[in-house]
Amino acid sequence: MKIRISVSEEKYVSVEKYLNEHGIEISDDAEYILTESSGHPAFIQAKDDKKDRVRISAEDVVFIEAFGKDIEIHTESDIYHSQDRMYELESLLDPKEFIRVSKSVIISRKHVKKIRPSLSMKYILTMTDGTLIDVTRSYYSDFRRFFGI
Repeated sequence: MKIRISVSEEKYVSVEKYLNEHGIEISDDAEYILTESSGHPAFIQAKDDKKDRVRISAEDVVFIEAFGKDIEIHTESDIYHSQDRMYELESLLDPKEFIRVSKSVIISRKHVKKIRPSLSMKYILTMTDGTLIDVTRSYYSDFRRFFGI
């Protein structure tokens, strides 16, 4: 059986050792993910442009965008790629800090620089990295509650 591990850095080595001792293979392309049950992880696992596995601090994430099955995790300095699905990433992130604003985008509350209303029950967000993101009508009410607008 192959699994991916999504646990804190402090626990990663011991969990990896335990699983290996019990015949469980750890792989980034595994169908199943092992995560910590309490709280939200302080990082997201992804791959950089060299396809090396990296851990990104959740605080550094500006937004996450999906292009079909390709997931990009944007920080202010780099773009990383994830094999997780949007719903998996959304469930990993702290719901007090992150919100889905369209079918293909999750944003970080603290990286929203400007909120501008638009026509037809929409908002246009300017993120701290300068990216413009649309809040679609389907997510309009949730977005307003999230920001207390």
